[in-house]
Amino acid sequence: QVQLVGSGGGLVQAGGSLRLSCAASGRTSSSGAMGWFRQAPGKEREFVAAISKSGDLTYYADSVKGRFTISRDNAKSTVYLQMNSLKPEDTAVYYCAMAKTYYAGTYQREYDYWGQGTQVTVAS
Repeated sequence: QVQLVGSGGGLVQAGGSLRLSCAASGRTSSSGAMGWFRQAPGKEREFVAAISKSGDLTYYADSVKGRFTISRDNAKSTVYLQMNSLKPEDTAVYYCAMAKTYYAGTYQREYDYWGQGTQVTVAS
């Protein structure tokens, strides 16, 4: 089993930045691609960004492209989401997820493990 613990959320003004982290523990030898999803109040969970096992491939939702950057440090079993130029519509609970495959995409079913979520609130 793999456990994922997200951190770094908080309250920020529009235009500001935050960096989320997600640390994996347990059987990280089976880890593969990682991704970030988010869920705003009253909305379904949506894909934000994904990164391949080695970090050579990344993919972003159109809504965050150019503002968010996903990265990973495999030595620390940690994935990051750098969020810049934040907007009020970015307000959501952000979830990290891990797949067993080398690369995973935008569908939640592609991911095998999920973190507990961390709240990001962007004030206008």
